[in-house]
Amino acid sequence: MKHAYDALTPDVVLDALSDLGLAVDGRLTALSSYENRVYQVMLDDNASVVAKFYRPERWTDAQILEEHSFAAELMAEEVPLVGPLTLHGKTLHHTHDFAFSVSPRRGGRMPELDDAEVLEWIGRFIARIHNVGAQRHFATRPTLDVHTFAVESRDWLMAQNIMPLDQQTEWLAVCNQAIDIATQKFAEHPAHHIRLHGDCHPGNILWTPTDLPNGGPHFVDLDDARMGPAIQDLWMLLSGDRKERTQQLSMLLDGYEQMRELNRHELALIEPLRSLRLIHYSAWLARRKDDPAFAQHFSWFGSSDYWAGQTHMLVEQCEAMQEEPLYV
Repeated sequence: MKHAYDALTPDVVLDALSDLGLAVDGRLTALSSYENRVYQVMLDDNASVVAKFYRPERWTDAQILEEHSFAAELMAEEVPLVGPLTLHGKTLHHTHDFAFSVSPRRGGRMPELDDAEVLEWIGRFIARIHNVGAQRHFATRPTLDVHTFAVESRDWLMAQNIMPLDQQTEWLAVCNQAIDIATQKFAEHPAHHIRLHGDCHPGNILWTPTDLPNGGPHFVDLDDARMGPAIQDLWMLLSGDRKERTQQLSMLLDGYEQMRELNRHELALIEPLRSLRLIHYSAWLARRKDDPAFAQHFSWFGSSDYWAGQTHMLVEQCEAMQEEPLYV
């Protein structure tokens, strides 16, 4: 089966950048990205840029431009973020039915989250993003809530009939239970929604050595930015047992609350948000199963073992959501 990205050949990428006036030298390297197609493109002066071709039909132009506008606001406040370049007066461009942007290249590695100083620094970094994010709302980008992340995902999965019959009944029952508990928790702990990074896990934060100019953490894009509770950008940085997660959260908040207060009621949403992410992730994978890149990297998706594992994790989440939340 042909996929839209089959039309995105190296020549299409190079011609698109050349048409913007960039002196490409013919060299390009595909970078790791399951959602979009991202390339490092070399220029004649041996410099390079990063070209991101957005997954067709995921975001509208208006939604992408809201992401770009948010990035510009953050950079204006000197928040470390690599945003799109303005070329010919625009940040969003089009070629062969693809929307794309071009950004400076900036490297880095995953941060060492067992370092208290690093966690505190990242806490300050995220708080600075939230200070800007709280200044206005997105007009077109979605909100992270039970309906958009879990209910819509569940309904789509069931409508597609892609789940093995031997797993469908059990998964659906525990999924519905998880949605009911999460709905109750969100009602008990209402949270103010702000503009978020939205997918703030360790793999999406790049760290550069602090002895270099502009060292420390930075993001390279805001592709998953949406409205939601502030804790969404913190909980995915926690790992380990309850004691370890509590210690990590304390260090993150030591930095975060130097810049911005966190409503402690939102701590009760950590496990509900984890549950929503589990359900949403299965639908996210299923929607991309025809993408050749996904078939290569996620060959295990869709098996009976996969869905049995998801059912087991949702059972655990139903229990976790009813335990006392982390508290610092």
